[in-house]
Amino acid sequence: MKYLMLCLLSLAVVGCGAKDPKPVTSPGAESAESSSGGEIADGGRCVPNGAGYEVTEYDTSGDDTPDVRKLFRTMGEGSLARLVLVCREADLNGDGRKDIVRVYSEEGRPVREEADRDFDGRIDEVTHFTNGRVSLKEIDTSGNGMIDTKIFYENGQPERAERDMANRSKAAKWQPDRWEYYADGRTVRIGTDLNGDGKVDRWDRDDERIRNSALANQQSPNDSATQ
Repeated sequence: MKYLMLCLLSLAVVGCGAKDPKPVTSPGAESAESSSGGEIADGGRCVPNGAGYEVTEYDTSGDDTPDVRKLFRTMGEGSLARLVLVCREADLNGDGRKDIVRVYSEEGRPVREEADRDFDGRIDEVTHFTNGRVSLKEIDTSGNGMIDTKIFYENGQPERAERDMANRSKAAKWQPDRWEYYADGRTVRIGTDLNGDGKVDRWDRDDERIRNSALANQQSPNDSATQ
């Protein structure tokens, strides 16, 4: 039950801008800037950076140890002043160290989330948000500290993925060799670069799923209701 509660909590977790603990490298992209203090004892990064911040901690598991930390910042002045949540982080597995942190904008929308999904002390999944919705996930599936999978989202749903199966990518250049396309949450087409030249050499398709998805998109609400 405790683990379920913490996993549900991770959906709402947020992070502030402090020193990054062992971040994975995203090939072809600049690293995120750090904007606040240093890493604290439990691996957390929701750390005040100057005046105007407030920190609150919660024990959601009932073991008398705080496992969630929120950082608020005062925005505006005088009668317009308000506290805005800018950072939230959580310890998902109860080992005393924070495993997930999410960054919010001044408007309270999520901007970026970093997570240590295998609890080895290294960030292995970075989620980017656009207008408050997931737009990109960057994942280190091999545990070598380098992003090897990127999943792109449209309207909050996965649209396509790029994977570096051969680990050719460098910090300055993203070199995928597999491209996957989705429809209705299922893979309908996969392109593979076999010789490393950056071009697809082989396509694998699910023609039935592609056809069914196209037909579904062409149907009107009235047509669907009569079936």
